[in-house]
Amino acid sequence: MPETSPTVVVLTALAVEYAAVRAHIVDREELVHDKHGTRVERGRLDGTDWTVAIAELGEGPVNAATLTTQIVSWLNPCAVLFVGVAGSLKNDIVIGDVVVGTKVYGIHGGKQTTKGFLVRPEAWPGSNALVQAARSAVRDMAEVRAHFKPIAAGDVVLADARSEIAEHLREHYNDAAAIEMEGSGAAHAAHLNGQLDALVIRGISDLANAEKRKADASGSQERAAAQAASVAVAVLRKHRPRGGASGRSGSAASADSEEGPHRGGGDHIDFRGGTFYGTVIGKQTGGSRQ
Repeated sequence: MPETSPTVVVLTALAVEYAAVRAHIVDREELVHDKHGTRVERGRLDGTDWTVAIAELGEGPVNAATLTTQIVSWLNPCAVLFVGVAGSLKNDIVIGDVVVGTKVYGIHGGKQTTKGFLVRPEAWPGSNALVQAARSAVRDMAEVRAHFKPIAAGDVVLADARSEIAEHLREHYNDAAAIEMEGSGAAHAAHLNGQLDALVIRGISDLANAEKRKADASGSQERAAAQAASVAVAVLRKHRPRGGASGRSGSAASADSEEGPHRGGGDHIDFRGGTFYGTVIGKQTGGSRQ
């Protein structure tokens, strides 16, 4: 595949999530890092310029943060998506729905005092560019019921809606629509990188209550993972990497794009979407600026 093709990394925790994303990627090849042994499969998303690398990280936020950092340093992607399943925290968000994380909460931060637990929350916003691409994409996906809401992430599997942790979420993270384990780790790694667009997309596989095991046994994880993967793919068909690279195979950047410098009449250059300080100095020769 072309070396100039922009790369996106799609991260998953579970085999069922990995399989759902993998089904959309063609011309796959396995890559193994020669030092730490981390593996990805890299391929193409048909109809786009994207090179897509997919990885199965295993469960937990620490694992996610560590391996996300390794993979990002290795592959230098334009964007990172974490795609998988989650439990619903809202009555109107049901199995098979998809939650696109407008932000991800790390739910375990706080201070235990004699007066109780004082919450010290952390939150990482989803990339505006990717959230906007998702909003646009799902409008044409009649088979997907999507919600743009915060996601709670912690090192816990919630299977009791009346538990202490469930009450903690209702009291301190009341706008969170879903709960999962790895999003905060991946989001924090992307934040520390400083150059990445990142987004968490989760399909709802259970209602975070005592019926979780029954829901999982019914095939809800496979359905939820497939829904989340379909949204992730639709996002990539909409999203363009920073710098104005095309999101469609064989096509140039749109002439009316807001990204990159635009030449006006005379000696005027319009740097749309960027900030420029100082004087533009150059020489006009034969229709080109030097």
